[in-house]
Amino acid sequence: MPVCTLYLVSLRTTISDFLYLLLKSEPQPLVVSRVIRWVIVPESLSVDPLLSRNIPWDLLFILPSEDGLSPELQEHIGNEWSVKVGVPSRIVSGFKERNEKLLFPKIEDVPPLTGALDQPRIAGSTQGLELTDELRGWIEGFSQREGQNAVSMLNLLAFKPGMKEEYLKYGAEFAKSIGSRRGGDAKIVGSVIDDGKGLGSGTGSTGKVWDEIALAHYPSIEHFGDMLASEDYQEVNHRHRIGSLKDTFILCTSELDLLGIRSRARL
Repeated sequence: MPVCTLYLVSLRTTISDFLYLLLKSEPQPLVVSRVIRWVIVPESLSVDPLLSRNIPWDLLFILPSEDGLSPELQEHIGNEWSVKVGVPSRIVSGFKERNEKLLFPKIEDVPPLTGALDQPRIAGSTQGLELTDELRGWIEGFSQREGQNAVSMLNLLAFKPGMKEEYLKYGAEFAKSIGSRRGGDAKIVGSVIDDGKGLGSGTGSTGKVWDEIALAHYPSIEHFGDMLASEDYQEVNHRHRIGSLKDTFILCTSELDLLGIRSRARL
């Protein structure tokens, strides 16, 4: 199983300058995304490196390598959080082509919204992956500003003892109906091998405190909101997902068009 490294970084330089160097280096990233906002924040794991210092994270990127970043790239990074992840070969192989189809689909391949956002189920907090009035308002504003562009939700997962199988039932329902009917696609999934840089269990720690990652694609932020607002999703969410997790976080990101950036930079 290939080992990939997921990075969250805040930059000392501009995103464009950093991307120019990143896309000239090897190996090429599978994904590069602009960080948008937290949907769920971690409550017990990796809280200090991710939240306590109010770091303005700029980019998420995933490299198909367990080697560290080059000194040239490191010079442009102010803060970094990373995890090493085993990703199945079937996902890494041909990912670029599959991802292009997800990011730039044919109009007829984008499922319509179900209307759940018109009369949404509203909760008091997003920590259970439910829709709040605040998140609903943000989704409306983001959609107006950004248009109908795809978003990717980075999920980090830590399971309660013996509860992974219960979460897998949630994943199966997501793929079969509750996510897929809104265009949801867990396009990168993997098992965490080492999150020592996350310092989840103490400064300088090695090993891992997180169990899995999932990068979930949605055709637009409204498709994500449509899912959260719906009764069919929340029934499965409450039955299989919420109780199976010791801790989690979800970070909303917007993937960058790597092909277009390479073309403009003439790489």
